[in-house]
Amino acid sequence: MSATSSTERVTIVAARHREAVALVEAEGAGAELTVLCVEEDGKDGRAALDRALADAGRRGCKVVGSPRTIGTQDGGDALLRELRALRPQRVRLADPDPVHVSYDEERDVPVHDEPAENADAALAALTAARELQLESGTPVFVDCHRAGADGRSGTAPQPRYPHPAHWLTEGFDGRLTAFLPSAAGVVRWTQREPGGTAWQGPELLPGPRLMPGLRVVRDTHGFPHLFALRRTPLKDGGDDIAVVRAAQYRTGHPLTAWHSLGSPNPGNRHRSREVGFPAAAFDGAGGLFVFVRNFGHSVSYLHQGADGVWTPWQHLRGVRVADELVAVTTAAGEVELYARARDSATVLRWHRSGPDGAWTEDRSVPFSPCPGSMAAGPEPGTILFRDLRTNEPCVWWPGATGPVPLGGAEGAGPVTGTRGVEVDGWAYSLLIRSGPRGACAVGMHVEGRADAGVWWNEVPADSAVMPAAVRDRMGTVTLATLTAGSQLALSHRESPSDGFEFGHWYTV
Repeated sequence: MSATSSTERVTIVAARHREAVALVEAEGAGAELTVLCVEEDGKDGRAALDRALADAGRRGCKVVGSPRTIGTQDGGDALLRELRALRPQRVRLADPDPVHVSYDEERDVPVHDEPAENADAALAALTAARELQLESGTPVFVDCHRAGADGRSGTAPQPRYPHPAHWLTEGFDGRLTAFLPSAAGVVRWTQREPGGTAWQGPELLPGPRLMPGLRVVRDTHGFPHLFALRRTPLKDGGDDIAVVRAAQYRTGHPLTAWHSLGSPNPGNRHRSREVGFPAAAFDGAGGLFVFVRNFGHSVSYLHQGADGVWTPWQHLRGVRVADELVAVTTAAGEVELYARARDSATVLRWHRSGPDGAWTEDRSVPFSPCPGSMAAGPEPGTILFRDLRTNEPCVWWPGATGPVPLGGAEGAGPVTGTRGVEVDGWAYSLLIRSGPRGACAVGMHVEGRADAGVWWNEVPADSAVMPAAVRDRMGTVTLATLTAGSQLALSHRESPSDGFEFGHWYTV
């Protein structure tokens, strides 16, 4: 059985026609596409959007109707009515919190190179999508795209809130849980019995007003911890954004309360709104590091020791970074951070010489990744990415003379996986990535020997998000995707110790 479902319904919401062009151009093939504009645009803007939609149709999108202008007479009600009629599974927006390009010291405000109406339209659409999900009970997934976030011309829009790389995880009792961010908060699917095919969900988890991104990290005991950004109104106007964290200690039971970790730029309605999305990792002693890109485009971090005590926000000086941070834990139990540079195609690495050592910035990392493609590898201390020139997935680790190509240059986005997969008594690492038109591919290589070659096989499934894989304590490997119809689709490896074959896909 294939996990392929019906065509995904995607609605793009933009302030005007010209602002919708980049979002249309970033849409992959296969979507059923509609465009809503808040305000009317001039002739040139409408013509540019018409050309972009024609190109989208030629590459395989189904463009439904002409772009509609909804106006601002009755606030967000008109937008909500349109979304009710369209019932999109995914909504694509501009960045609700755009990056500043300079600072007006006299007025004490950041300066942006795009109209404020873009962020206003994105926030209004996010509110409408949230209301649609709450009243319909059906998940609505949201993508917000940065405009010029890399500071380099010719760069495609990058996500403001990244899709979680490791969103399928095993709990303390051996049952699996899938977590994904949506317009109204985190949605969860829960396996009813370890190794079973019966699941419950999607369940909208109660919580604060979260932005549509999520980071899922397991601690040293196997409990999943969730990291997100929360928006709250300030008394003097505007909004504050803080990093928040919750944990799941009992599979299928409520999360802990969402605990605010604050922000490196707290309480300032201009500066706090630009905080980057958090990356996090646990060290071998059980301590937790949380990293973000701050208002000045450097890195700030918090540390919680194994005793539960938090440090205040601290700053790592160095090269300005983009919104792409990846934290990894080495075989020695040390946490390291990788960040894509903002103004060049390079990557920065921060590491420490022991638990109490100072952070050292390493500018000699020998690879240039495609934006949005970095992720922690399944083996300790490794990082996976797609090469900027070839799009081929690669792996690198400190001490390696250079990145190791893994083959399989089709598709886009990060590559993730799981280790310890037994085949005929040998331990393998399993990799999973997207392929052409959202299809999935699974690769295997001997653990620690990616240079010996990777065997890639396409699996009969498409995914509306980055696919995920996990190996449970019984040795069973499970693959997970999200269908175009917003259903969770899963497949299990047929044998816990022989071959690479996976069974039929089923949806829940």
